[in-house]
Amino acid sequence: MLKQMYYNTGQLIRLILRRDRIRIPIWLIAIILITMMIAPAFAKLYPTELERQGIAETMRNPAMTAMVGPGYGIDNYTIGAMMGHQMILFTAIAVAIMSILLVTRHTRRDEEEGRIEMIRSLPVGRLSNLGATTFIAFVTNILLSILLGLGLHALRIESMDLEGSLLYGAVLGVTGIFFAAITALFVQLSASNRGAVGLSFTFLGLSYLIRGIGDVSNEVLSLISPLGWILRTEVYVNNYWWPILLAIFLSFVILGLAFYLNSIRDLEAGFIPAKPGRKAASAFLQSPLGLGLRLQRTAIISWAIGMFVLGISYGSVLGDLETFFANNEMIRELLNHVEGFSLTEQFLTMLASVISMLCTVPAVMMVLKLKGEEKRNRVEHLLARAVSRTKLIASFLLISLVVGFMVLLLAALGLWSAGSVVMNDPIALKTILKAIMVYLPAMWVMIGLAILLIGVLPQGIVVIWLYLGYSFFVVYLGSLLQFPQWMAKLSPFGNVPKLPTEEINFAKIGVLTTISVIFVVIGFIGYNRRDIHS
Repeated sequence: MLKQMYYNTGQLIRLILRRDRIRIPIWLIAIILITMMIAPAFAKLYPTELERQGIAETMRNPAMTAMVGPGYGIDNYTIGAMMGHQMILFTAIAVAIMSILLVTRHTRRDEEEGRIEMIRSLPVGRLSNLGATTFIAFVTNILLSILLGLGLHALRIESMDLEGSLLYGAVLGVTGIFFAAITALFVQLSASNRGAVGLSFTFLGLSYLIRGIGDVSNEVLSLISPLGWILRTEVYVNNYWWPILLAIFLSFVILGLAFYLNSIRDLEAGFIPAKPGRKAASAFLQSPLGLGLRLQRTAIISWAIGMFVLGISYGSVLGDLETFFANNEMIRELLNHVEGFSLTEQFLTMLASVISMLCTVPAVMMVLKLKGEEKRNRVEHLLARAVSRTKLIASFLLISLVVGFMVLLLAALGLWSAGSVVMNDPIALKTILKAIMVYLPAMWVMIGLAILLIGVLPQGIVVIWLYLGYSFFVVYLGSLLQFPQWMAKLSPFGNVPKLPTEEINFAKIGVLTTISVIFVVIGFIGYNRRDIHS
């Protein structure tokens, strides 16, 4: 009986590997490459013990503890201790996101699109698909942990020994495994892919929030969060392995529950029942704009709250930045020193670029929803009615533009509201709004590029995410890693004037706006001319 439940799992493993032959290597290469570039950068920026101890003192700040976790090895802040303390949490979050997307893509999303029903019509076991998906997720994370551990040790940095490097890799790998397991459970609970993804990311966000509160006020609270466990490994200092064993044990317990629920639930059903809709659609819902808003209202609300909280979290550290910057060579490398402006105001320019790029994610997602609906064969039903293609794509474009503006505004308000509380001399709301909202034209370029791809090259949608990732990398880390200036100029975010330390350049703003309009026009023309793929 058990063998029948997992029949032909190997065939499904090969199918998933075939489908993700590009995605998985990109995730692995990106995480490993960025991590291995940061470690030598730390060694270069803090070559002496005196400089390292200076940065160690600033990391005792409660705001920094809430952001990156409790400091360890502070009395002897080696490059290894610095790497484990400042980098491991955010890298673990990236690995968790990778696992969440991998599991939902091959389980609930395939189920929602009818692929699992087709697969189950073949000689395949009831649990084969979930087994194949979790197997791939586990192997991917194990491979990541081994390659990263050996890679960090190969850098031959004195304080980064073999055990610590392997533990660093193991922390990231086990984080991915745990979130793969928890996502597999949410897949069974939710009745839709959107719900499964939402529950998984909500759990990740709560894990970070609970860990942050616990690290500052109550360590017991921090240990409730899986992100709190991994920080207790104290990589490159004490190298504790018990959190790894705890996470693995709980992962298999959660995964066992997920497999049991999958074995007893109906296909395309969830244990959390979907809320029944209205018997009749409103007039607004019957329009393309109303339908687009209805399809994405949960995502819009979630991103709005998330960006406001992001702004608050950044604003909460503004009060101690002057002290923090006094000894932090790394941050000074990221900033272009400008006479007449405080370090906090200069830091605001970097914050504004980071916030704008993060806010571009939901804006682009809103317009790409149209491509997702087309892929699920739903757009044909709309266009068969009295709905023009121009009106349809324009509706999703309008939603994208409004959401982009809204999340930028909320992030700016969150930054100002928290900063005004913790700073003795707060930055004016007008200054913060200008510094952040000036990035709107760069966001429009990314939205316009998404429209262009939908209209002309719908199979190349991944380009927009690669370009946004490139923008984040070169604009945020370009100064630290000493990239040539032209690399940042290839991104729209690298051409935005950095307010308040620079004068606003209306010519650049005008060029970016014009480019976005050209992209949109070409995209609209292409969308009206091309076939709607089924």
